[in-house]
Amino acid sequence: MKVSIVGSGYVGIVTGIGFAELGHEVSFIEVDKDKVNRINSLQPPIFEKGLEKLMKKNEGRFRATTEYRVLEESEVIFICVGTPSKNDGSIDLNFIKEAAKEVGKFLEDQIVVVKSTVLPDTTENILKPILEKESGRVAFEEFGLAYNPEFLREGSAVYDFFNPDRIVIGTNDLMSKNILEELYSQFDCPKLFTNIKTAEMIKYASNAFLATKISFANEIGNICKILGIDSYEVFRGVGLDHRINPSFFRAGIGFGGSCFPKDLKALIKKAEELGINPKILKAVMNVNERQPMKLIELLKKHIPELNGKKIGVLGLSFKPDTDDVRDSRAIPIVEEILKEGGKVIAYDPKAVDNFRRIFPQITYADKAEDVLESDAVLILTEWDEFEKLNYKGKLVIDGRRVEKAKEAAVYEGVCW
Repeated sequence: MKVSIVGSGYVGIVTGIGFAELGHEVSFIEVDKDKVNRINSLQPPIFEKGLEKLMKKNEGRFRATTEYRVLEESEVIFICVGTPSKNDGSIDLNFIKEAAKEVGKFLEDQIVVVKSTVLPDTTENILKPILEKESGRVAFEEFGLAYNPEFLREGSAVYDFFNPDRIVIGTNDLMSKNILEELYSQFDCPKLFTNIKTAEMIKYASNAFLATKISFANEIGNICKILGIDSYEVFRGVGLDHRINPSFFRAGIGFGGSCFPKDLKALIKKAEELGINPKILKAVMNVNERQPMKLIELLKKHIPELNGKKIGVLGLSFKPDTDDVRDSRAIPIVEEILKEGGKVIAYDPKAVDNFRRIFPQITYADKAEDVLESDAVLILTEWDEFEKLNYKGKLVIDGRRVEKAKEAAVYEGVCW
């Protein structure tokens, strides 16, 4: 099939290159000319494990352009632009509304598939009227419309594209259902076809539940820390219950990234607009916001006065195997150290450039070993290479459970 991808962030680029690997002809439409040039030069616009290799393997099966006119040649159009948070927690729809407007200008009988994360009713009540107005055509009759949420984990997105737990497709017309069923026919996993707003809610409910597991693990972990119990041993036992599952019980300094914080805030805001007080969701966010300060409390237990002290930071990305620092838990921790007069030297294998845009004033090390020569070492991301360092003789406060760090002269885990 001829597939177009509007937006080449981590969802768009992984989805598009994934479809190219499956034999489809893919066009990326991107307003950022630098991204267009990078994609056409077989260079990923973001760091994602395995992506560059896959792009080079599929040279000739995809192209990138700033011109929406290529949509006229497409059978399926995926909208994958960002939906960031506003200051009040609601989602900013400006990018996706603009994308829908441009798509509508070249819309005939194609299938438009919204893959951006949007709240229930957004596709039908906001995007559909824009597409119909710009195209002069009727959705579900003269062109197809569907919502197909992504469940890609940053750092494992390429693997997740080819090995999904499930594929969810929300649509109200048979044409879209049939074509998307064909497009996804090579995937051997459960495929759930539902209406559009149910599919939109499945995405939010999934992320909210995973975030809840993390905050629950942290809440229990905080209790375990005081009692001298290893919370990881606790959740090893809890996770053996088949009703519960061990995934996402990683206690530590909390979750970050482009999805969980943003999506929870949006769902909370939506619930409040509906007259509902989402107490559990609010508690999940509150625990997550407090959790990085648990690490600061442990640091000050050993160094009560941070002013003038050299604090080493290992890990800046919100999780390993990505360069994404959006809502990274390193941000509030570094802020607090600087606020108290501490000096920060930081290292990350991939995220230094992105973190430097936020904190140009701190020192960045070229190698992890340089960070160890500090008054204290904080582990904020569990990169594999941190398991190979020599922590002997050091003061280490671990927010991510790096086993090798337990060899330190003084070692504290946030929840263990």
